[in-house]
Amino acid sequence: MSGAGYLQTGQVTCHDAAGCLIDCAGSGQDGAFQRGAPWPEPRFNIEGEGVRDRLTGLVWCRNANLAEFPLTWQEGLDSVTQMNRSQAFGDSNWRVPNRRELRSLISHQTRRPALSEKRPFTNIFNGWYWSSTTAVIGPSHAWYVNMDGGRMFYGGKDQSFLVWPVRGQGNGILPVTGQSRCYTEAGDVTPCMGTGQDAEFSRGCPWPAPRFQVARGEVIDRLTNLCWRQVADLGGPATWVQALAVVEQYNGRWRLPNINELESLVDCGAHSPALQAGHPFGALQDVYWSSTTSLYEPDWAWALYLDKGAVGVGQKTQAKFHVWIVRDRENGACSVE
Repeated sequence: MSGAGYLQTGQVTCHDAAGCLIDCAGSGQDGAFQRGAPWPEPRFNIEGEGVRDRLTGLVWCRNANLAEFPLTWQEGLDSVTQMNRSQAFGDSNWRVPNRRELRSLISHQTRRPALSEKRPFTNIFNGWYWSSTTAVIGPSHAWYVNMDGGRMFYGGKDQSFLVWPVRGQGNGILPVTGQSRCYTEAGDVTPCMGTGQDAEFSRGCPWPAPRFQVARGEVIDRLTNLCWRQVADLGGPATWVQALAVVEQYNGRWRLPNINELESLVDCGAHSPALQAGHPFGALQDVYWSSTTSLYEPDWAWALYLDKGAVGVGQKTQAKFHVWIVRDRENGACSVE
């Protein structure tokens, strides 16, 4: 399955509520389905001081800590501007990655760092890396990704974290984030030209218009070709095991989405919820379980914080998160053209 619009998570194992390995067959977990664009082998090719990701088509600095020390968000953007002025490694098209580009490197089968085991990068820091995407729920903050375990949250732009430059147009698998404005460090809207921010470049494949299409209580996402239940809550708060079980009882065509499928819904230009304006979903909740276990602590699983658009985790035994089910468009009635 191509999984246009989102990538496989990299997870191939399955785990129970205590974090112990189990057989994937019949588990309903990410490792059983492995949905999304599959990773090529090898995934990465070294090109001088750059590394081409054959999955996304992007070229990353081989040195994952080129600046050698943490920078504020604006300092990070400025440092990449300076790279381009000096044509670092023979190229003047480097940029700070947007949040989807940065998160595309994450493997949910590994930890410390949460990257492919066959990675060719050097000087990887097991901590936070800036993206060029502002968190519109608090525009003096920007999104960052933790290479230790793979979380994606936001921090104050005046804090200091690392920057991992990228270049290239990509190959059309990763979609745009949806962010259309640029912001100062204080969170004020500013013209995009020359900022180096997400909205200046809008890298990624564009969303179709309309993106969502309703069909008999289901919603087709024409970007990813996934079908979501229009009522975005199946029975209220649940533990992770309960979430998997209720999906199995609901209908055999449906599944609990993996974390990349959930994140694919996010519009980084919106918050509360972080969905495209005019979306057709009802009964939206703040936090949703995914079918993806956190390999950092396997008794936890990945979850989408929909109001913010953040990707975090929850302990599998706690009945705090909600269930939003998905299935493949090709499997039947969800096929309006």
